[in-house]
Amino acid sequence: MPSTQAPSEIADALLAWYDRARRDLPWRAKPGEIADPYRVWLSEVMLQQTTVAAVGPRFQRFLARWPTVRDLAAAPDDAVMAEWAGLGYYARARNLLKCARTVTERHDGAFPADEAALAALPGVGAYTSAAIAAIAFNRIATPVDGNIERVTARVFRIETPLPQAKPAIKAASVSMTPEDRPGDFAQAMMDLGATVCLPRRPRCLVCPLAHFCAALAAGVAADLPLKAPKPEKPLRQGTVYWATRPDGAVLLRRRAPKGLLGGMVELPSFGWSDDDAPEAVRQAAPIWRDAGATVGHVFTHFRLELTLKLGEANGKPAPDGCYFERLGDPAAHGLPSLMQKAARLAAKSG
Repeated sequence: MPSTQAPSEIADALLAWYDRARRDLPWRAKPGEIADPYRVWLSEVMLQQTTVAAVGPRFQRFLARWPTVRDLAAAPDDAVMAEWAGLGYYARARNLLKCARTVTERHDGAFPADEAALAALPGVGAYTSAAIAAIAFNRIATPVDGNIERVTARVFRIETPLPQAKPAIKAASVSMTPEDRPGDFAQAMMDLGATVCLPRRPRCLVCPLAHFCAALAAGVAADLPLKAPKPEKPLRQGTVYWATRPDGAVLLRRRAPKGLLGGMVELPSFGWSDDDAPEAVRQAAPIWRDAGATVGHVFTHFRLELTLKLGEANGKPAPDGCYFERLGDPAAHGLPSLMQKAARLAAKSG
């Protein structure tokens, strides 16, 4: 049966499967419960570019510290940025605070149910607003993430390469969205993509939509969605400095609020982003030696290599904008992943 002729049957089959096989996730309401918009929003922001496995424990920690949107809105920026460390894409954390404060100040601490009003909140785009509207408020809305994109491209055999295929995939997803249980349908599509309709080896034999899948019928399910070739990411290079005092304290600083790793604590680094001149930091130690190793990291639009320099502080006060502090566990201290790598490499090299 061509999938384009059976959108209601697709929804019925998928929801029946979801009722049996739904994932138990910490932000997801139990059957019969009403979803908490705060939990839905927080999880959706965390899950952008981050795996469910990585988000699960971090979501629980966030919720324990800030159980409501009002609690989060009142939190110090530094505390939220430190708690976010390691999740990456740090603009999300800054927008998280902006959104929490907007909901608290302009909406009396209650997320709006309307998709357009949600999309007007800081850091809430088309996907997140549709996800919150559908999952938290059961509004007829159609979020399309990577999992839903893949399922839809296969069911409808959409062979236009991404990203050009996005409008067609969105339209096809909308055609399947039922008026009844749109939130469960969205989560069912996410679960299907995450557990059955896998990127490289789809488990078509156990798929509840196999009967409707045009790509499976044509023998091309594993090939879809097609993707246009990605250009190679350019390489940036810079230097990161590890200066220690006899008491074990390390030279740290907080980056500017905006830009890459904005507002995060780091080992002073230069040469790879718009930043201050490094001369004052160089003077924090009389001699710097090359650690003989580089720290690599991949950002969305470029690759980065930082040369690691090691030095013993000269006893002078920390340069402007910097401070000395005992580091301990880099992750617990709130360093971003890049700087956690640098700190661990420096500790081994020192």
